[in-house]
Amino acid sequence: MSSLSVPVTVVIPTLNEQDRIVACLASVSWADEVIVADGGSTDETVAAAIAAGARVLTGCGPTIADQRNAAIAAASHDWVLALDADERATPTLHAAIAAMIAAPTHEAYAIRMQNQYLGAPMTRGGWGRDWHVRLFRAELRYEVKRVHEGLAFAGEAGELQGTIEHDSYRDLYHHLSKVTTYSRWGADDLRQRGRTAGMSHLVGRPLWRFIKAYLVDGNWRDGRRGFVFSVIHAWSAFAKYALLWDHERQAQQGRDQAALAAVPTPARRVHAPRHADALVATES
Repeated sequence: MSSLSVPVTVVIPTLNEQDRIVACLASVSWADEVIVADGGSTDETVAAAIAAGARVLTGCGPTIADQRNAAIAAASHDWVLALDADERATPTLHAAIAAMIAAPTHEAYAIRMQNQYLGAPMTRGGWGRDWHVRLFRAELRYEVKRVHEGLAFAGEAGELQGTIEHDSYRDLYHHLSKVTTYSRWGADDLRQRGRTAGMSHLVGRPLWRFIKAYLVDGNWRDGRRGFVFSVIHAWSAFAKYALLWDHERQAQQGRDQAALAAVPTPARRVHAPRHADALVATES
């Protein structure tokens, strides 16, 4: 380890991030160890990560949580910093992590996110007050879920100075594509937990999401960009519950068809043709 390196392992899950992984890795060049856990990229993500000096793990599992946990298990240091490929650690965060490791007071630390949307900072609502536990002891693991995986940590987390810059969507098309994928995953998670979709979910949740994002959080101040963000934010809730309802519909349709197929068909009685009886009578 270089005398200038910070004794921390950075873990980064990836899937087709060749255009963003290099900037992410450059932002943590001060870390003694960086592990990229790839989920099966078909572009040059793996080659780019190796060229930038990262250790790369492949075949880590289907979810982001699986990938992160595989990288954490392979970590050489006691402290882990979890990043995504669309994130960058700031210089102030570097300094804060180095100081904390010298004298830790908690087992995990929350870091504020600087979120960007379509080229401008998000300063309102949840995106403007966005803190996540991203620095923690290597004994901890993520809960395995398809969407919004969280660290399995019940203790009190400290807070670090410095931020993580986060630019989640390359463009509007990427946002829409990501919403479709995450809505499907979210519906699967709800189904596995035994949840169902009623009219209150299909109508009430999307409506409240829009009202909160656009009016309560104040995204109306951002003009068309704020309106577009709020509509898509609401649409993601509708899509998730619509997909859950559609699964219920298909499952019920399958049960109905199975029940119908199980009903025995009444036996048919075979009657001799009347003309045959008449023929027998004539011949006798």
